[in-house]
Amino acid sequence: MSHAVPVNDQRPLAGVLWMMVTGLCFVGVQATVKYLGPRVPAAEAAFLRYLLGLVFIVPMIPALRRAHVSRRAWGMFAIRGAFQTIGVLCWFYAMTRITLAEVTAMNYLNPIYITLGAAVFLGEPLAARRLVAIGVAFAGALVILRPGMRALDSGHIAMVFTALGFAASYLIAKRMAGELGPQVVVAMLSGMVTIALAPFAAAVWVTPSWADLGWLFVVAAFATGGHYAMTLAFQAAPMAVSQPVAFLQLVWASLLGVVFFAEPVDGWVVIGGGMIMAAVSFIAWREARLRAAQPTPTVTGG
Repeated sequence: MSHAVPVNDQRPLAGVLWMMVTGLCFVGVQATVKYLGPRVPAAEAAFLRYLLGLVFIVPMIPALRRAHVSRRAWGMFAIRGAFQTIGVLCWFYAMTRITLAEVTAMNYLNPIYITLGAAVFLGEPLAARRLVAIGVAFAGALVILRPGMRALDSGHIAMVFTALGFAASYLIAKRMAGELGPQVVVAMLSGMVTIALAPFAAAVWVTPSWADLGWLFVVAAFATGGHYAMTLAFQAAPMAVSQPVAFLQLVWASLLGVVFFAEPVDGWVVIGGGMIMAAVSFIAWREARLRAAQPTPTVTGG
């Protein structure tokens, strides 16, 4: 599903801490976008978030200039930008429609889609245990959505496409981080998505207030920091170590929803999110076990 971190380079504690920072940053993004509400159209808010976020890639310019980006890498970055753009548009829309906890819980499907994508597009095998875990994850999604028991909002549908777009983006990010480093990966994402979002924003443009621009700058700061921290977590440790920490994001999102947005705690969302995260953690753990079981090549003197 992903590139393994060389054993000598693994730093489990660093991976856990960076994933905690990632979760806090992304919850900060969610809360700020939720606060902005419908004042700025979703596509415009997404575009301004990335446009304002370009200031954060200025310190990364030296790394970009030193990087030797191949034609293949440019193509990968362009594809990642397209998937990320789809995910961002749907995510910003969903944030105006459903609760913070629902958005967070449904985001947990990303690694499940990564696993399926690796099987379909990269030819990785899907063992029976992984298939069972994937089934549990989708059952968790049904617990959250409860189709037939309540009316589904368009925000829920948008989150399905969000998870698909972000999963494809993360799969490419994991591969490219090992080739070019986190600064190049984050900077290329920011530039590609800003360009891709521009026409969508122009179609619904409403002149934002200075206060709204300030809040969108906060969104950009949180989001850029989150992507950078996530890339560092990928570099420091395998998903088996860092992924379970992501469940804390649902706790933080639920608390923020209750305290600042008067959103009730939905036990079904917590249970469904827990099922998805348990499945994701099991898949990551199994992947780590399989890698550890692989024989280490020996080098003999000649």
